Amino acid sequence: MKGSRAFRNLPANPWCVETLDAYLERLASDDPVPGGGSAAALTGALAAALVAMVGRILATPIEGLVTHADELRVALNQARARDERAYGAVVAAQALPKGNDAERSARQTALEAALKGAAEAPLQTAQLAVDVLELVARLLEVPMGALASDVGCAAEFAHAAITACGYNVRINHRYMREGAAIRTQAQRLVAYEGEASRILGRARDAVARTRGARAAD
Repeated sequence: MKGSRAFRNLPANPWCVETLDAYLERLASDDPVPGGGSAAALTGALAAALVAMVGRILATPIEGLVTHADELRVALNQARARDERAYGAVVAAQALPKGNDAERSARQTALEAALKGAAEAPLQTAQLAVDVLELVARLLEVPMGALASDVGCAAEFAHAAITACGYNVRINHRYMREGAAIRTQAQRLVAYEGEASRILGRARDAVARTRGARAAD
């Protein structure tokens, strides 16, 4: 986790269009946001964009795939900002006063809620990335040809996004106290990870078969 300095580099307008270079500058800074959860969402958005590209190039279009991929790309880009806000709430809660029992109690309540939100944000990102992988699974049913490498990259990026989300969910669980919330979120995460690994395995096999068929030509 990054330190708790003021968020010097956050865009003044949260709805402004930020260049990739500007985002990477913020990511590389010593400010607490953006961090790994935000970067995971961006990685998932890249996967969705690749799926949309392949869907547009395919000789035989897959009904609804491009539209859904475009929607997921937008949703994952929005998830990037949501994750930043969620972790920002944790930092704000950590900064609350704790000079007496009342302040300590209020701070703990606020921190618990913020930590739960900071775990929920990457969980939502992971769910979106699983949706991207389900589109990848549809692409695996049609001849990909030279596009197999792009489909493989989309699968790897989406899976990496889910893995990264898992790190962020679990680190927040380490500091949470609400056992029921931890269990519920953990169960969802394990389900997402299992589905992601299954589809990634299929994608890797499909790409390997495509390479093998080309080598035999």
